[in-house]
Amino acid sequence: METLTPAARRVLDAAAELFYGQGINAVGVDLIAKRAGVTKKTLYERFGSKEALIAAYLRERDQRWRAWLTAEVDKSPPADRVLATFDALAGWMRRENPRGCGFVNAAAELPDAGHPARQVIADQKRWLRGYLRKLCEEAGVAEPDELADELLLLHEGATVLYGLSAAPDPIAVSRRLAHSALERAAEVRGGNPGP
Repeated sequence: METLTPAARRVLDAAAELFYGQGINAVGVDLIAKRAGVTKKTLYERFGSKEALIAAYLRERDQRWRAWLTAEVDKSPPADRVLATFDALAGWMRRENPRGCGFVNAAAELPDAGHPARQVIADQKRWLRGYLRKLCEEAGVAEPDELADELLLLHEGATVLYGLSAAPDPIAVSRRLAHSALERAAEVRGGNPGP
């Protein structure tokens, strides 16, 4: 993302807090401008539209998530990195996502496939799947594409259930299922599934 002016930074920060906390459709530009201490004119000059502001909010959230995930996972040895993604997810959910995945929440509020934020959401999910596939490949598992699909479903299911408080510890359950999937993949290949 390009460098923001101080006013644009305040707008984006206010929008991020309000969009995630109250919902995208529940928050209008008047409230965002007020919270940011700017005029609506400034908001529109910096972002062009509410739709563009939503996309900017999600792009920045995605950048923070990617940086967090990769930094946390890189602390583990290569054989343990697939499961480390679940440990990193647990930390992220406690720190950043008490209401569940910001991208899933946004997708639920933005049904129009042509909305600029929908592409950001799709890109974020594709990136995560690609990252999981790369970790599977580095771990030497059989069928890294198939395992990456399974892991993505486990990640996404855990974030949704976490946000709904529908299960006591969905990330731990997903991690256990991921471990089983890794063991199965290692047996096929004759390798070590890690911890």
